[in-house]
Amino acid sequence: MVTRYASRFSTTSRVKPLTADHSGRAIGDLGTVMLVALPLLFATGGADAAASAGCEGGGFTVLGRTQNATIPASALGTSFRVQGKYAQFDVDSATLGIRNFTLTGAPNPLDITGGVPTPVFASKLPDHRGLSLTSSLTVEIKETEIEIGRTGRDLSMKIQAKDCATGGIFQMEVEREDGTPTLFTHILAEGANPSLKAFYFDNRNFRNREGDEVPFKDITVIVPARVNFGNDFSRKFVGRDSPQVATRRAEPGCVNQITTRFPGAPATVRHCGGVSRWDVASGGRMGQVMGEDAVEVAPPATECVQNCQAQNRVRGRSTVLGFPFPVDLADRLQPRSPPQPAFGAAQTVATNPQ
Repeated sequence: MVTRYASRFSTTSRVKPLTADHSGRAIGDLGTVMLVALPLLFATGGADAAASAGCEGGGFTVLGRTQNATIPASALGTSFRVQGKYAQFDVDSATLGIRNFTLTGAPNPLDITGGVPTPVFASKLPDHRGLSLTSSLTVEIKETEIEIGRTGRDLSMKIQAKDCATGGIFQMEVEREDGTPTLFTHILAEGANPSLKAFYFDNRNFRNREGDEVPFKDITVIVPARVNFGNDFSRKFVGRDSPQVATRRAEPGCVNQITTRFPGAPATVRHCGGVSRWDVASGGRMGQVMGEDAVEVAPPATECVQNCQAQNRVRGRSTVLGFPFPVDLADRLQPRSPPQPAFGAAQTVATNPQ
């Protein structure tokens, strides 16, 4: 388990509302941050996450290091590669945003790629609104896990990753001294092979069970709606954004009417097919869950922005609903990207955590 350290800045779970200017930069105020979360990174959930076979032989290298290190800022360049057996991604040095997140397709009994290199995200970029990271890069590596972090004036960023074929494999965390949220923009990868083009979809297996009670350990939980991402190449490739103390922005330019189990009562899902944008509280996190864990029904993790411990994660046996393959065109979210907002246009946050 990657060790979490005490937060560098004092934080609060109540922050100011956000709007956005013409560039998408977060400004203004946001009310109480909604918790719309799956389990935290590395939480114990479905069988894939619990099986050590999914991480067999995994381990990361960064800038030639395979052990704990402190790397001077002068040695970082503008970007650097984090390379694992099962996952790889490039990191922007000044922001710790990431680009070109790829599952390598390395052989593994729990592989979800179909054995081919599979692009997942073109980028996951935070908008630090003029702040930048200037310190040395701290690197902590333990077996299949890595944690890297940098600080700057009034700003701290951390990335945690686990080199596994499936499960909770990636997480980004931001802290600001002013306590305001940070806008994260996730853009799914397209790739040269059209069948590997990743897309967001409304999961029909969840939609058809929405509102049902299903067992979780000695309690029951209600099946929610679920947005996942997948592709047209592998029937096992599925993932989802996993927010912790973060709220997805509803996209007024990406309005989808999704059929529900209730005749004449479609659901309106304001989510684009290749982009999602999140207002992340200071101390909050954006995770990435792949495979079976991405299509399980479990209670949310508890709200936590400082000194988070194991009790803030979800553990135990959950109900796995899976996903249809191929995904029906009617359930694929459209358009792929939001239209450019007019100058000064306000952004809203999603009332339905999808």
